[in-house]
Amino acid sequence: MLRAAADLAIGDAQGDRVVPPTGFTVWLTVATAAAMTFLAVFALALTLATGRLADRWADSLAQASTIRLSAPPEQMAAQVQAVTTILAGTPGVADTRVIDESEQARLLEPWLGPDLPLDALPLPGLIEVVDDGDLDLEGLRARLRAEVPGAVLDDHTRWREPLVAAAARLRLIGWTALLLILGTTAAMVTLGARAALAANSEVIRVLRLIGARDAYVARAFTRRFTLRAAAGALVGAVLGIAAIVFLPDADDAGGFLTGLSFGGASWILPLLLVPLVGGVAFAATRAATLRALSRFE
Repeated sequence: MLRAAADLAIGDAQGDRVVPPTGFTVWLTVATAAAMTFLAVFALALTLATGRLADRWADSLAQASTIRLSAPPEQMAAQVQAVTTILAGTPGVADTRVIDESEQARLLEPWLGPDLPLDALPLPGLIEVVDDGDLDLEGLRARLRAEVPGAVLDDHTRWREPLVAAAARLRLIGWTALLLILGTTAAMVTLGARAALAANSEVIRVLRLIGARDAYVARAFTRRFTLRAAAGALVGAVLGIAAIVFLPDADDAGGFLTGLSFGGASWILPLLLVPLVGGVAFAATRAATLRALSRFE
């Protein structure tokens, strides 16, 4: 295998003549590698973006809790004051914020419309609590039950756990898609190599008659198809990166494409797909060629 890799890098002008430089197998290999790499770039970007987004949501919910107050309107201010007093003396509470009616209306607007009659709805009092990681939630919950019976502490566990599970599943789906893309690339390159072997059967017979070994023929086919696949993968990676760079901004896309990009050092990942696709093509072509030559008459 190491010698095959060295031969791939150095090349063999005589051996390259064994494989036709043109024909449908050339376009099949290059086009397949380019298309599959283009899709792989987007699969990789989606995997990383959804993972980052879900992690950000989960971390945000992990550091924040909400206290919901149910009380008659004339007692609501006193209840809010009592809860804020408790929170001010509770270790682990980094910040608190009372969510007023105008902000609640903005939160409800996507579901109930802009003309929300707040005076006709019994909206609860909401207090957002940001902790520093050392907050004793059970202790705070017990104290609220004892001193402010109408207060309910929601630590967002029921929201956070599905997000974490969804992040894990999305990552799994993304990596599975990448594996399927690489497998499809290997299958198409294998078909191209077999077609080239069949088309050059007479040349291979002559080479055998003059003493050429199967390893020599396999090396020639492996090198040519690996370089074709790598060239196609490079084109697909560049096109995929360009497509992601020129995606519309989140505001223009309604927020759906927020974060669909690479950041920092992760921009190198799409380019790493080129040697990865080349390696897949190398292994698939070598295995297919040696297997076909062993059955060649």
